[in-house]
Amino acid sequence: MKRKKIFFYFFIIFILFFVLIYFFVLKPIKEVKAKGEKLLVLSKNLKTTFSKNDIDLLQKEIEDFDLKYQDFQKSAQKLFWLSFIPYGADFKNAVLAGNYIIKAIKESVEAVSPYADLIGFKKGETNFVNLSAEERLHTAILTLDKMLQKIDPIANDISLAKQHIDKINPNRYPKKYKEQISLIKNQFDGFSSLFIDAKPIIKNLPDIFGKDKEKTYFVLFQNDKERRATGGFLTFYAIFKVKDGKIRVVESNDIYSLDETIYHPKAPPEILTYHKDVYKFFLRDSNLSPDVPTSVSLFESLYKKSSKRIYYDGIIFIDSKVLVDLLEIFGDTQVSGVNFSANIDRRCDCPQVIYTLFDMVDRPTPYIRENRKGILGDLMYALLYKALGFSPSKYWGILAQTMFDNLKQKHIILYFTDSSLQEAAEKVNFAGQIIDFSSDYLHINGVNFAGAKSNMFVKEKITSKTFFEGGKIKREVVIEYRNPYPHSDCNLERGGLCLNAPLRNWVRLYVPKGSKLINFSGSEKEVKTYEDLGKTVFEGFLRVNPLGKAKVFVSYYLPDSIKKENYRLLLQKQPGVQDQQITVSIENKKIYEGVFDTDKELKF
Repeated sequence: MKRKKIFFYFFIIFILFFVLIYFFVLKPIKEVKAKGEKLLVLSKNLKTTFSKNDIDLLQKEIEDFDLKYQDFQKSAQKLFWLSFIPYGADFKNAVLAGNYIIKAIKESVEAVSPYADLIGFKKGETNFVNLSAEERLHTAILTLDKMLQKIDPIANDISLAKQHIDKINPNRYPKKYKEQISLIKNQFDGFSSLFIDAKPIIKNLPDIFGKDKEKTYFVLFQNDKERRATGGFLTFYAIFKVKDGKIRVVESNDIYSLDETIYHPKAPPEILTYHKDVYKFFLRDSNLSPDVPTSVSLFESLYKKSSKRIYYDGIIFIDSKVLVDLLEIFGDTQVSGVNFSANIDRRCDCPQVIYTLFDMVDRPTPYIRENRKGILGDLMYALLYKALGFSPSKYWGILAQTMFDNLKQKHIILYFTDSSLQEAAEKVNFAGQIIDFSSDYLHINGVNFAGAKSNMFVKEKITSKTFFEGGKIKREVVIEYRNPYPHSDCNLERGGLCLNAPLRNWVRLYVPKGSKLINFSGSEKEVKTYEDLGKTVFEGFLRVNPLGKAKVFVSYYLPDSIKKENYRLLLQKQPGVQDQQITVSIENKKIYEGVFDTDKELKF
């Protein structure tokens, strides 16, 4: 009898346990899964609707999505009691983060909605499409000031979403899901940090575009095919003035004409040591520091003596990739009877616009070429007005994404004289500054001194290795250079176009301050070790001949302050560099392999 009672009690407990599991776990999970699948379908529809340029339809579907999400969240809340379990806590944080993200999206669309027809994001675009390109920008800038009034609550919602997402730990999950969760976290972290940190720039966009006061901007074109510390040789410049969104070009010329307006002091030691037959300090050689704000100070120390000096509100550095990207978006563009294209030119295995510009500027001719010096500024101006001349739904989306990518990859670099704007640009890493970092750090900076346009032909591969040797951390860095193309005709007397010639490469490795050099091989000149920009620098020099190879091998110990337990490595990319390959390993475990296109923080 007693045994029957015990069995009966166990049976009742089992039934109760099963009922509780069903009603408090299995049934809510089933509800959440079903509603989550519907939300996934709706999110795909939202993406399609966004591309239709119909803000009324978009707003309606966001409202519908929000209602469905609130219903999903009610079901999800039935599982929040499981948050004492790590997986349950992650689920709760993900659901709450989603709520804040939807709120930020709704606020963004509501901010744009009253002015959508003015800026072209309204079905039909009846008002905006009839305006001239200049009037479109003018209208957009004046409207932007009103739309940005909601940026503070939007940024706050994104910040709250980030707080919840930061609590989710990908390491709890199997490899397949761990990688997906890590990717989503990293993408959102980058977006949220950009939005929050760049808020001062975003809020000041109307002022940047001259809403209340005319602004003056220096555009400096860096020829990345002749690489310099901040991205490329300073080839051309243009001066733009902006008032209420209306842009006018004040001047466009090559850097040599500006150099003619100043007195040139004796060249600094770096130029005297590594440059070929250059003994004076020119504006075109002033970007010596890999830190853009420092190079701007060097540029300004010379430019302030120019008889043509103007006071500017900012400098925009751009390189050839920006030109190529714009031509890929808008198609062939003619300036002064010359056609420019992004198509590959077989004469250099490079985009036609690059070869054509070099051919116009660098090849000697027995006649004067019309508008040779101002052609680049005119081309940029023509591309700008092409962008404004089209319907926003056609090109503005891809244009914004392309320019954002170029900012991240340092093909566009911003400098502002306003300290708050400059600080914001530095926070989002759009200012080309050398970054302070508490753990391991590596920046490799190559400077082409009198080596023609050979960076267009030289392929580069970097191998970075970290080893933990007892209480010390040893680093090995290998840089391999290969030029698979033949030498150009560099005889200027017979009209040769000297593009590919021996690369004269001044190379510097910026590493954590206090690092101790073990070995530096591959340098033709004496290796130097010193401190700069809060880092230790290892410096050398080498040549890479056409159809030739070269290699630099550097090994060193990190300072004792960097420990294995919290080891991280920040790889900071040199501006202007394209297609550079890098392989990173820690304790012989490959951490990253691929294109070195943006700054990368890697963890062990």
